[in-house]
Amino acid sequence: MVVTRFKTESGAPKMPKAPAVKPVRGAHVAVRGLSHTYRRADGPVLQDLDFEIRQGEVVALLGRSGCGKSTLLHMLAGLSHPSTGEVAINGNEVRGPSPRWVMMFQAPSLYPWMTVEQNAALGLKFARRSREIATRIPEVLDLVDLASFAGRNVQDLSGGQQQRVALARSLATSPQMLLLDEPFSALDAFTRRSLQRDVRDIARTLGITMVLVTHDVSEAVLMADRVLVLDANPGRVAHDVAIPLEDAARSTGSEAFQREQARMMQLYTDVAHGDATTPLT
Repeated sequence: MVVTRFKTESGAPKMPKAPAVKPVRGAHVAVRGLSHTYRRADGPVLQDLDFEIRQGEVVALLGRSGCGKSTLLHMLAGLSHPSTGEVAINGNEVRGPSPRWVMMFQAPSLYPWMTVEQNAALGLKFARRSREIATRIPEVLDLVDLASFAGRNVQDLSGGQQQRVALARSLATSPQMLLLDEPFSALDAFTRRSLQRDVRDIARTLGITMVLVTHDVSEAVLMADRVLVLDANPGRVAHDVAIPLEDAARSTGSEAFQREQARMMQLYTDVAHGDATTPLT
């Protein structure tokens, strides 16, 4: 089991500890022959996608606006369906949402009149697992560093703390996969970096497969084990690139990080300017 050292939003390190939340078996994802065209559209938004995501892997979908990355993420979540092809999770075709995979959106979507623990428990309530709330919610609030805020109303929290509540709600059901639709984009730079590191650490600690959508090269390199660079019109995988960084090197100040960021920025720029070449593996 990986034991991590998290930081609070003030930057002060916390002592490492083994999480009370039990690790899970991450989801295996297979995308096969996936294409999608919206009604009344001039052409496909996604075309001929074929790739796999290994159990416990963190993958970033990196691309400029309009490349179809959020559409693809919604298909992984079962919120929409491709025109052709399929998404399979653990060998089964995705036909709709499931508590085994959860999504975090740009807005935390919390009930402001409820407390932190009440919001974090909503997923378990909707899944008809209310009996687990008494033990499960303290565990996940501790994991996201909000145990001392359990009784506070979420409207009194900062934006970063509210996203931590949304993360706790997502983790409460013990999902096999976490899908991130740019949930840190509205946060200040320091809070965003803190959450990026912590969410990666938590996913790695628990063995969760994670897929994130981003147009931020730095975020992709910081969080992902692997980056799929998407071209647009139609959306397709231009590059499939491993990020060979140890966790200790995943700091914006490290030379290894800066080299990977420069390499990824060049690939991203080439794709954006129409200079993408044969996909890399």
